[in-house]
Amino acid sequence: MTAYSILDLCPILRGGDASQALRHSLDLARQAEQWGYTRFWLAEHHNMPGVASSATSVLIGHIAAGTQRIRVGSGGVMLPNHAPLVIAEQFGTLDALHPGRIDLGLGRAPGTDMETARALRRDLNSNAMQFPQDVAELQQYLGDPQPGQRVKAVPGSGSKVPLWLLGSSLFSARLAAEMGLPFAFASHFAPEALLDALAVYRHHFQPSAQLQKPHAMAGVGVFAADSDEQANYLFSSVQQQFTNLRRGNPGPLPPPREDMDEFWSPMEAHGVRQALQYSMVGSRDTVSRRLREFRDMTQVDELMITSGIFDHEARLRSFETAADICRNELN
Repeated sequence: MTAYSILDLCPILRGGDASQALRHSLDLARQAEQWGYTRFWLAEHHNMPGVASSATSVLIGHIAAGTQRIRVGSGGVMLPNHAPLVIAEQFGTLDALHPGRIDLGLGRAPGTDMETARALRRDLNSNAMQFPQDVAELQQYLGDPQPGQRVKAVPGSGSKVPLWLLGSSLFSARLAAEMGLPFAFASHFAPEALLDALAVYRHHFQPSAQLQKPHAMAGVGVFAADSDEQANYLFSSVQQQFTNLRRGNPGPLPPPREDMDEFWSPMEAHGVRQALQYSMVGSRDTVSRRLREFRDMTQVDELMITSGIFDHEARLRSFETAADICRNELN
């Protein structure tokens, strides 16, 4: 059975604000719980005018408090930005408040531009190359306390909050395999190494106390509507946002437009379409066919679905359609 979950970037809309984005995220999470989604994850980004989830652990607490059953977590926390002990305390606190419902997904990118990354660093020597050591240190803080251990996460010690490794390269796939952790690939925006990374993860997987066999997740975009034409119209919001980001001008999620060819150059269009190739855009039948093809191609255990649709009600309908397809046609 293929599980299905949500990655929410908590999109700030053009003409809206962060408060509206946070209200929309909670509303989506409450609906997702009713539609059978397994997890609701939030991503750490910084200095991004279109993303309201920078204080990821705070928002996770808000979403978990507003729901009852769905697992809530990070997709992910960018560990090079933080001291492992701080993250252990934050997620230990979340687990104490919402036992058995918190996931801790970890990434090794800064989740922002390099100038902002420098502003976020816990010290000048912090860098992504320390990621394996940082993950091991974090795992120690969340595990059972050891004899003679002087530094403990309180709350956090003994909580065993489940860790996930996230990535878009073979590095994270290999590390997740060697540590015996579940692995999530960011194919919703960085698809190039998807199949190679899954193969590396499955081939090198070593069982651990947390996980006895590989568990692979992959990200996909879903933009479902009544017709292919309407879905492609809704999809244009994300296409614009990605183009603006590549132009060095990130901004809020814009409303959709019909004349994308007047907005971007052929080279820009090719680059954005390549990055978003695993976006399932269309009517219910189109989305169902493409999701089945993706599942059959990757054999992933779980789909992590994201959707940047400007109109909140249309976004809810797209996620509801995706859940119905996953529940009734993929399993």
